[in-house]
Amino acid sequence: MDDPLNFQRIYDEFHPKILRYMARLAGEAEAEDLTQEVFVKVNRGLEEFRGESQLSTWIYRIATNTAIDRLRECPIPQGDTIELSDDLIEIEDREMWTGERALSVEQQLVRQQMNDCIRNFIHQLPDDYRTVLILSELEGIKNQEIATILGITLDTVKIRLHRARAKLRHELEVHCEAYWVEENEFVPNLKAVFEQYRKKH
Repeated sequence: MDDPLNFQRIYDEFHPKILRYMARLAGEAEAEDLTQEVFVKVNRGLEEFRGESQLSTWIYRIATNTAIDRLRECPIPQGDTIELSDDLIEIEDREMWTGERALSVEQQLVRQQMNDCIRNFIHQLPDDYRTVLILSELEGIKNQEIATILGITLDTVKIRLHRARAKLRHELEVHCEAYWVEENEFVPNLKAVFEQYRKKH
């Protein structure tokens, strides 16, 4: 039977996810080096891993702490790229794969403008807010697991997410007019979040 704690197996499974996460959290320029640092720590820590949390939770905790330590030493330079999910940034014609209506040139320009705005304002969020937003909205991790990853309470996760979403929504409404054009379906996850707030406020 395969050993679930075999390092090569873990590396193969989690390397793409952690590389993407590091790019989102700390910027593309740092992502590769940070990812390698994370897996050095994972390799060293496997013997002491006792399964008290999920393996993925443990790895994301190491990754988050590694990124935060780096950001404290070297904040992300202005203009560096924060990687978002493919759903957020892909602008190519996907009709042949999905059967969906192809994007017009105007729609592609709107999407690109909107994506630039989202990158800029996610970048500007305080570290605590940016981390929970990325873990929740872009990595798809549940609130309870986020609490375990970050070593905070579930209520604290909810508060940070609420404030991060509200702050980001406000900035987008004020500064990113293209985001709110009719029939803008380009960022479904974030749009659903913001639509909730629009109904409540």
